[in-house]
Amino acid sequence: MKVAFDSRPLSDPNGIGRYARCLLNALRETAGAGDEVVNAQRPSTMARGGATDVFHSPWIDGAMLRCQCSTVVTVHNVAALKRRSEHLRSGLRMRLRHLAVQRATTVIVATETLAEDAVTHLRLERERVVVIPEAADATMYPRPAHEVAAVRARFALPERYLVWVGDLQHPEPGRQLAKLAAAERNLALVLVGPTRPWAHELPNVILTGQASDDQLAAIQTGAQALVLPSEDEAFGLAAVEALACGTPVVACETRALREVLAGRATFVAPGDVRALITAAEAVERPVRAAPSWSWEDAARATWGVYMRALTPADNARAAAPSLRARGAGARRLDQIGPQ
Repeated sequence: MKVAFDSRPLSDPNGIGRYARCLLNALRETAGAGDEVVNAQRPSTMARGGATDVFHSPWIDGAMLRCQCSTVVTVHNVAALKRRSEHLRSGLRMRLRHLAVQRATTVIVATETLAEDAVTHLRLERERVVVIPEAADATMYPRPAHEVAAVRARFALPERYLVWVGDLQHPEPGRQLAKLAAAERNLALVLVGPTRPWAHELPNVILTGQASDDQLAAIQTGAQALVLPSEDEAFGLAAVEALACGTPVVACETRALREVLAGRATFVAPGDVRALITAAEAVERPVRAAPSWSWEDAARATWGVYMRALTPADNARAAAPSLRARGAGARRLDQIGPQ
């Protein structure tokens, strides 16, 4: 089986880029005999050329309206549809992307909650939506004291602080960052992620800008807690990676976060930023380990999606070498999920 993987988001420093990089590496590590994953820098050319069995777009921006092969699209959130008044990019281009997702053979999402939202807001049939959780990157693990001290010196961080991780390039009200920054607290608030000028107007915060994976792991390790004030998290990858670093997670409760982090995080009422800060400043270690689900597990499940997405004729050609090579290590799609 030959899979064309849209590689354009690989350089994205945010969550979609991490998803694409981690999954692509794991797909190559778990590929069976006769399986191949190729980078598609120009997806429209590669996927329409007839030499590809499956085209996978790991982001909604890469979904194509017309394709000569089976298509798989990963949808990371549907916030633009759920909160239309806060998202101005609702013109023809976005409507065409949503139409392209509706035409996909299979849609991958990270949680059952997002699957339900995709069915409701993208009008997808539930049987075409497959839940494959994400995982912590291998670089996310507790770092020794000297690495924590180094990032504190590099970014001028105090000894105790709360941390938030994400994209600071667009002021999305649903993430409640302005409310979090303005709230009274005893500890410093460190915001990690690429910024634009609006972020520098947030009061009483420390902005690190984009951090490397090693720096991020050390920042997480040294934090009192990771805080998630968002009203609409679709998975919570930052929280899973914080847990992998041994860092407590405190979040405003959402259905998706409860699904992923039940028993592993401290939850407060949605929108209650004051309670969020109080709980985060008081939380203690140790924390429960992050879910054991790995990117290799996600890749094996994704290979299963590719196989299922093939036409009957293509399936007969590709099934034997692919399934034999992966053998007993592959898990059935109805058995997947973080443990």
